Amino acid sequence: MFPRERRMTRSTGLRPPAIGEGKHMQIRRTLGLVMAGATLASTWLVAGATSASAAGPCGAGYARVGVYAINGDVKRHGTIEVYYNAGNGKNCALTYGYGSFANAENYKTAKIRPSGGSTDNDHGWFKYYAGPVYAKAPSKCIDVYGAVGGAGRWLRGVHCG
Repeated sequence: MFPRERRMTRSTGLRPPAIGEGKHMQIRRTLGLVMAGATLASTWLVAGATSASAAGPCGAGYARVGVYAINGDVKRHGTIEVYYNAGNGKNCALTYGYGSFANAENYKTAKIRPSGGSTDNDHGWFKYYAGPVYAKAPSKCIDVYGAVGGAGRWLRGVHCG
């Protein structure tokens, strides 16, 4: 037997939906609305986050150029982040706690200097991070140090410009 042919209705000129087709169209329409809403919401969240944090931890114009782990005897204690501003030729560093050292007041240190030059440092009992500290090192390498909870790490001769 052949399936029955669907014919156009006289009043509208449109064919009636096949059995179950109306349900599928409703699901597609609903899914389309949900996807459009999700896209709009994610665009709004990204735009809001970007404008609120555009300056970054070192200020406007700095781009992150390095992230380094500070490891203790058994586990990771912290992170050193290094930033650079091409507009003013300055480097910037911060030291964050990691794991149980994150968002907890403990001793943190951030140091930066042009290799062989004078050091800018920030140290003490901080909840979130030490720094930012800055060094102008045009055409030179920099040395960076970070410490959290008794574990420390030196990076010598990095990010040469």
